[in-house]
Amino acid sequence: MGDLKRAEYEDLLEPLEEELVSMARWAKATGARICVLFEGRDTAGKGGAIRAVSERLNPRQCRIVALSKPSDTERTQWYFQRYVPHLPAAGEIVLFDRSWYNRAGVEKVMGFASQEQVTSFLVEAPRFERMLVDDGILLFKYWLTTDQEKQEERLRERLDDPLKRWKLSPIDLAARQQYAAYTEAREEMLAATHTAHAPWTLVDFNDQKRGRLTLIRDLLDRLPDTQVKHEPLEFPDLGHEPMAESYAVIEPIEDYPVD
Repeated sequence: MGDLKRAEYEDLLEPLEEELVSMARWAKATGARICVLFEGRDTAGKGGAIRAVSERLNPRQCRIVALSKPSDTERTQWYFQRYVPHLPAAGEIVLFDRSWYNRAGVEKVMGFASQEQVTSFLVEAPRFERMLVDDGILLFKYWLTTDQEKQEERLRERLDDPLKRWKLSPIDLAARQQYAAYTEAREEMLAATHTAHAPWTLVDFNDQKRGRLTLIRDLLDRLPDTQVKHEPLEFPDLGHEPMAESYAVIEPIEDYPVD
């Protein structure tokens, strides 16, 4: 089965976007708190999947969280502490572009965390997520899978395309040789953190367009009925002819000092 073509993808995405808008309206009306984690290897397609979910939603309601590396102060805090302020409030949808699972993935494989820290995380993560779920947060955890051949193809594309070059870091290149180690780390993570209260869902992202559709469909299917009636809005007549915009050309202020 070949990769999904752009036109077909957009046709299939459109009704899902309508359902996502309905989901957002439902969350606002009910005060639901939705938190979605997007995890996966470099180039798996996390950014594109997040855009597909959020593009039609109000950015004041749907927030994307992509944290940089921890500061010196954050390194001394409880590991989950830097993520807590970004959790959703009532009516919000929060999409994590990588999350606290950095510790079980890149930090473990690249040696940024000790084995003791990783082992502690794998014990604490299900407890932390239990607290979130018990407090009413709707938590969804997605791992985007991709073969090494596809990963290499996408890394090369980033290297060759000046518009995508910013996506490529020295860490990404160093991680190329660690494909098997990332697999081993992921399997250890799944074994410890795939729980009844916060299960993982793995989605095939070798075809990113098909993967986005699969992920969105799964997310929507796991939510309650999100149908909320539209508030009736009237569009009264202006009572006069529409007015033309008026403006003047702004010119530099004379004698104003310019550096």
